[in-house]
Amino acid sequence: MPLDPELTALLVCPQCRGRLGQSSDQAWLICDQCRVRYPVEDDIPVMLPERAAPLDS
Repeated sequence: MPLDPELTALLVCPQCRGRLGQSSDQAWLICDQCRVRYPVEDDIPVMLPERAAPLDS
């Protein structure tokens, strides 16, 4: 189940407070400014900086 668009509109990157996008498979929330992605597990965004993964180049 995809995240609610109203929820994703409210979420910001915990590191830079920038807007987040969603990956095409909806498994990640992406911060283009920090070049990291945050996992979405069981339809819950895991917005912890230590769980962020670098974006592939």
